[in-house]
Amino acid sequence: MNFELDKLVPMIARDAWVFLRLTGFMITAPMLSNVLVPVRIRVILLVALTVLVAPVAARDSVPLGFDGRSLLAAANELLVGAAIGFTVQIAIEALSFAGTLTALAMGLGFATLVDPMHRGDEPVVGQFYQILAILVYLAVDGHLVLLGTLIESFRWLPAGGGSLARESLWSMAGLGARLFASGLLIALPGVVALLIVNLALGVMSRAAPQLNLYAVGFPITVMFGMVVLIQALPAVRTGFEGVLRDSLGLAANLAAAR
Repeated sequence: MNFELDKLVPMIARDAWVFLRLTGFMITAPMLSNVLVPVRIRVILLVALTVLVAPVAARDSVPLGFDGRSLLAAANELLVGAAIGFTVQIAIEALSFAGTLTALAMGLGFATLVDPMHRGDEPVVGQFYQILAILVYLAVDGHLVLLGTLIESFRWLPAGGGSLARESLWSMAGLGARLFASGLLIALPGVVALLIVNLALGVMSRAAPQLNLYAVGFPITVMFGMVVLIQALPAVRTGFEGVLRDSLGLAANLAAAR
């Protein structure tokens, strides 16, 4: 195959808009933004998606230049892709937040493991809920829906020329508040049940002061906490599916500039 440099360079400059939006998407999208995914895999996937999407998405776009206007448009493309991926990432973080609250109520706040996604320590219950959220996200084909939303965004927000509406950014901020409120509601039944257990242990310690509360209370709290976790799993999945549905709906609104 013969490539003419004077034709190849403008084509790459035109397709760079698609590459930038996909790059922003991969920075924030669930799983793709995980540091456990090798950089080589992410780069290969990014280039492959650019090759597949660019012939249609960047067909009528102006080639990327090095002037101030082009650099501002490039930053906007990164923002569009990052915003679409970040909506679902917030939903997963909301469920992880619910798991952290449950861990604190169980007395397992000190039981932490290194979480590569957050680059820090995270309670084991929070990590369990985070893994559950990712599995549900994959089970309902949320990754395919989100990728389809990103590709559909090139229809409403042309490559190199579209920008997010101000109302959409406010909607994303409002969704973040609602999602974390939903995470609190998901954790609320378990937290209330464990609070009742702690109150009962407090009454026992007052009725029998000679009882070693630390030796008896902690195993009881952990045991009831595990029972609550097991019994609450169906409700947690149902609640997270609703949260995920709302986040995917906002991602679709962002892609359609509504």
